[in-house]
Amino acid sequence: MPTTKCAPPTIRLLLVLSVGTLVVGCTTGFYRRQADKDVYKILQQVEKDIFGEASDDFTIDTEFSDKKPKDLSSQAILDKRSPAKRKELNIDQALDYAVKHSRDYQSEKESLYVTALNLTGERHQFFPQLFANSRATGSRLSDGERLGRVNSTIGVDQALITGADIGLSIANDLLRYYTGDPRRSAASVISLNLLQPLLRGAGSKIAGERLKQAHRNVFYGVRDFSHFQNTFAVDVVIEYYRLLQAKDVIYNQYNNYLSRKGFTEYLRARSVDRARPEQVAESEQAELQAKDSYLNSITRFRNALDRFKITLGMPQTVDLRLNDDEMTKLRDLELKSLDLSREQSFRIALEHRLPLLNEVDRFEDSKRQVALAADRLKADLNIFADASLDNDEGATDYADFDFDNVRANVGIQLNLPLDRLQERNQYRSTVIQFEAAIRRLGLTFDQLRNLIDQELRQLEQLRQSFQIQSNAVALAENRVEGNRLRLQAGTVIFRDLNESQDALINAQNAVTGVLVDYLEVRLGLLADLGILSTEGEAFWLKDKALKVNLDKWRSAKPVPTETAPTPTPEVEVSADEDAIPTPDQIFAN
Repeated sequence: MPTTKCAPPTIRLLLVLSVGTLVVGCTTGFYRRQADKDVYKILQQVEKDIFGEASDDFTIDTEFSDKKPKDLSSQAILDKRSPAKRKELNIDQALDYAVKHSRDYQSEKESLYVTALNLTGERHQFFPQLFANSRATGSRLSDGERLGRVNSTIGVDQALITGADIGLSIANDLLRYYTGDPRRSAASVISLNLLQPLLRGAGSKIAGERLKQAHRNVFYGVRDFSHFQNTFAVDVVIEYYRLLQAKDVIYNQYNNYLSRKGFTEYLRARSVDRARPEQVAESEQAELQAKDSYLNSITRFRNALDRFKITLGMPQTVDLRLNDDEMTKLRDLELKSLDLSREQSFRIALEHRLPLLNEVDRFEDSKRQVALAADRLKADLNIFADASLDNDEGATDYADFDFDNVRANVGIQLNLPLDRLQERNQYRSTVIQFEAAIRRLGLTFDQLRNLIDQELRQLEQLRQSFQIQSNAVALAENRVEGNRLRLQAGTVIFRDLNESQDALINAQNAVTGVLVDYLEVRLGLLADLGILSTEGEAFWLKDKALKVNLDKWRSAKPVPTETAPTPTPEVEVSADEDAIPTPDQIFAN
């Protein structure tokens, strides 16, 4: 039978290292794709568990993701941020642009990705851990002899959810003399090790805590990201409307300036017979103030527009134009309240507000931390077992192992808790942290009630304020026109006309501001309750852009309590828009 001459160990090792280096250099893309596959699968599953359905378009890839870092320069980034072009966006288009380009939005996605990536690492701890290593050395002895030696080990370790650790390895030691006596020796060992804690560190609740917490963190991350998506959409919508409001102020201030200028020209023309010099001077002063206010409004708008570009992730060099029709659509809507009481709103938030659900679950986490800290106070009591089988007959012929020569050990190891000062301090600190978590959760409930109450009050106040300001605009217009005619007839002083013009510009600016304020509070309330749906176009204009049916809570009866508290009277708003509550109604016992 022909024999095959093996290459020297050092040559074989070099070949192995060369192939390994080549493989590692070619698999970075593979590792990245595998990480993405695992992470996206986790996120889809968790999203489905929370919301009943999962989106399949989540990705953290950007336009730079496929490029190598060495191919990117600061100049390339600067060129990317320096396009001089004009872009017109309505609100829906602005939202789409922000989702694709916003830095904050991308950072939130990456944070969620990293959270899920950490879970893959914790899961991996409970999968078999393969390892293989080899070391080759060449030596020259004092007598001139040269020898080569190769130590190789291959095996697998695995942590079990019970807290146990089990390992299997095969070690090979090959020694060969190349000069002098051509001796050669080889030894191989198969070993199996097992360690199972019985007290400290034992059980799935203890050993699997890191895995459980990592999984719960993904749940928290998905909820937080979903809430962020809603609040981010609301912020973009409101910021867009604030810009349109600022444009409206510019037009109002300009018309005010033209009116002031017309008054001045009229008074100058009449100064030869009727208008007194102080009236002309007063009108000129008002004209200059109106001009200054107009110019200031332009600066404020431009600054706000630049900030909006930052929000969208748009280069500052882009000439962004807004769609004025968006404000027309908003003005055409009727301002409607949610028709929910404070208690109904709070119950909705308890079920649907995602950050609140996270806070409740984190409180449960703090409970487990106390149990974990208590476990560390226990004694170490472990069962251990190991077995090994030697073979010194050949280098790699593992079929020649004689399994009747197995050496095995089994025993129990005890480490008494004689010094647990650090563990004691950690336990006491954990208990204190848990009590702080109790207070923190209670504060969260109180702050949520307070937030909802404020938003409900503000919503109703803004609804009435919009009606008041709308009426004020009509009255101010009539007042200005009347005073202008009386000024021409010489029956009113200029100061009255000046004051009526001030009232008009203030009312015109206020009515648009209140309209946008109402939209902001209403969308903010829906987002804070956790029931805002941002799906579909122009969700902010839809009266029923909700994830739930509110009739369920409107018809629900109050939950009985052991001691019925004295209810705080809620002021009922009369159908008469002019009616306001009296102090006796507000402070009624």
